Amino acid sequence: MPVLIRRYKGNNGIMQEERIDDDNRIERYMKLFEKDDVKKLGTGVKVFIEKDEWQLLP
Repeated sequence: MPVLIRRYKGNNGIMQEERIDDDNRIERYMKLFEKDDVKKLGTGVKVFIEKDEWQLLP
């Protein structure tokens, strides 16, 4: 089961991590990314979008 990891800085300035393992949510997030970013995520590379760090683990 794939897991999409999102690391971001919260309002309080502390780095937070969100692990998304629901297939429907992962699919919705993938629609938000550009084509090149989706390819990178598919290989397990970390992708930075604005201030958030995303990584897809198989």
